[in-house]
Amino acid sequence: MAHLTSVHSAFDVRIFHKECRSLAAAGYEVILIVTHAKSETVDGVRICPVPGNGARRHRMTSTVWQVYRRALESGAALFHFHDPELLPVGVLLKLKGKRVIYDAHEHLASDILTKDWIPRRMRRVVSSFASLVEACSAAAFDGIIGATPVIAEIFPKDKSALIQNYPIIGELESYDGMPYRQRGARVLYLGSITEMKGASQMVAAMQDIPERLSARLLMLGDIEPPELRFELCKLAGWNRVELLGFQNRSKVRDFARDARLGLVLFQPLPNYEDSQPNKLFEYMSAGLPVVASHFPHWREVIERSRCGLVVDPQDPPQIADAITWLLDHPSEAEAMGRRGQEAVRSTYNWDTQAEKLVNFYERILQ
Repeated sequence: MAHLTSVHSAFDVRIFHKECRSLAAAGYEVILIVTHAKSETVDGVRICPVPGNGARRHRMTSTVWQVYRRALESGAALFHFHDPELLPVGVLLKLKGKRVIYDAHEHLASDILTKDWIPRRMRRVVSSFASLVEACSAAAFDGIIGATPVIAEIFPKDKSALIQNYPIIGELESYDGMPYRQRGARVLYLGSITEMKGASQMVAAMQDIPERLSARLLMLGDIEPPELRFELCKLAGWNRVELLGFQNRSKVRDFARDARLGLVLFQPLPNYEDSQPNKLFEYMSAGLPVVASHFPHWREVIERSRCGLVVDPQDPPQIADAITWLLDHPSEAEAMGRRGQEAVRSTYNWDTQAEKLVNFYERILQ
């Protein structure tokens, strides 16, 4: 079988570390067709590279065509693709009699409404058209995977599966880190640094945290777009921020084991309010209490697990109050982190989803 992506990196957490590695471990021969520097086999997954320069126009034309050509050359029995821009590739593969699975990571119609590169006046029209294309294409596919319940509900129940983006048990746990109460007042943010994911609000909140705590915000991820850095630099809390760029999974674990809490403060946009951000569950897996947006589904997870605090993600003073409370109450914060970690071990973990994925494959291949 072959997994196809023109957008994600070769070692994307959901595609490579979770889905491809789980399928390889289950005995399948797995090929990953992706923009990458070289051919290699990692953890039983054969990476088949295609050229790409990262520019959106090039990616949506030349890269997509290269992915299709490599897919045909692979000789795979089943194709599993991960990007809406590959919908035409999925249809072409079906016309050639191949089995095809579409993995919908995002709610496409809502996601388009937040795209800055689409003129605002055109977004609703583009969103409606894309939703129609997605629905018509999906009708031809053998299976559709939704990453959240809201996404999965869009598609016909008889051919869809809900495979949620929960963390791998133990991946971010550390047994040799500094004891929680001895850690510095380090606040962690993982992931792409964008306005829509609360970059400005996080930086601004740092200014309102009492100086006696000497708090620092560690931001692990790339700024998108790069020009956003100049805007963040103007905010009063910037002198308490350490911008550390993209980090591999091993480094993420190292930073998490020395932090006191994690932030996930997506802004109230249609595609985010019903999302299940991977970083929320990763903080929980690492034993960190969380400060998160007060969206209903997020609130349900956090309050059920008693693993953190929910806030208005547009209110920096409220964010600062929540961070300050957790830093001022290490016993309660540590207990929240332990409860979140236990919730991941028992419920919100990839093992439960890997089993569903393998069963879904078996059903389609039969």
